[in-house]
Amino acid sequence: MTMERLEATRAEMRRRGIDALLVSVGSDLPYLTTYRAFPLERITALVLPVDGDPSLFVPTLEAPRVKTTVAVVPWDETDDPVGRMAGLLPARGTIAVGDQMWASFLIAFQRHLPEASFVDAEPLMTSLRVIKEPGEIEALRDAAHGVDRVADELIDVRFSGRTEREISRTVTDMTLATGHESISFAIVASGPNGASPHHEPSDRVIRDGDAIVVDFGGRVRGYGSDTTRMYCVGTPPDGFEDAYAVLHDAQKAAVAAVRPGVTAESIDAVARTIIDDAGYGEAFIHRLGHGIGLDAHEQPYLVEGNDQVIRAGMAFSIEPGIYLPNRWGMRIEDIVVAVDSGVDRLNRSSRALRFVD
Repeated sequence: MTMERLEATRAEMRRRGIDALLVSVGSDLPYLTTYRAFPLERITALVLPVDGDPSLFVPTLEAPRVKTTVAVVPWDETDDPVGRMAGLLPARGTIAVGDQMWASFLIAFQRHLPEASFVDAEPLMTSLRVIKEPGEIEALRDAAHGVDRVADELIDVRFSGRTEREISRTVTDMTLATGHESISFAIVASGPNGASPHHEPSDRVIRDGDAIVVDFGGRVRGYGSDTTRMYCVGTPPDGFEDAYAVLHDAQKAAVAAVRPGVTAESIDAVARTIIDDAGYGEAFIHRLGHGIGLDAHEQPYLVEGNDQVIRAGMAFSIEPGIYLPNRWGMRIEDIVVAVDSGVDRLNRSSRALRFVD
């Protein structure tokens, strides 16, 4: 698989007039080499000439961790790794640089290669990564089914009298128990904290009448899960259930609108129109969704102004939300894949409001 991806990358480089690719930390590296590097002050980077063998430069102390078919070039503490890599790059060519390379490293490469042209590798890599291979979709599916089990099992967990932080730890432990190798986030936002979409779990004690946003995900075989479900202790706040019915309809309609050939912004518009017509338009404060794969957030982004055409194999979230400051918030999130026949919803757990103790 690694060599197939490298050859596909080279073909796209030739099409775009790129002479070499240089990627460091971030998900482009494991996509091409299977190795995910730590974001260290010591540079790890893949040098991929459009013609010639690829080389993966890694600090010597990290080399034992590397499992890849690409030639590994360890460098010692007293070496000049940027200088060694620069010697493999075209002195006057066009070099595409991974968008997560540290600025200090890029500046060093520019000093070594003052006559080279450096461009962003993001368009190149997105064109390769945005359509998921069957194995990638299966990893996303397994990840989605894992968090589905957690979402369903949470109805048996006591929320009342416990802090958001405690519930977040419970969600983390339950997610890892499903076979996830890591947890990326476990948002638990109760009562008025739910109006902050990326709330950090706090020591707020959950009490009767609280609506709780639980948004969590991790990785299975390197690929992400991401789901949001709503829970409530006791009687919901005034107006909450009516708003939730609107949100549920908006999410369902947006999922049904997914198919190859439509635009990313058109799917966003389906959900946004329903929420706006119900009087909550100003309370839907974020895009409808984001791509997912080796990164938790990647292209395509479902947002007004993005006319990117959806193609079979694209995987992304559908997650409308309604947020009323100082009162409550709500969100429903599933991961879906566009397929030739329309849409494959990977998350299967109930989207109903769950009532918990």
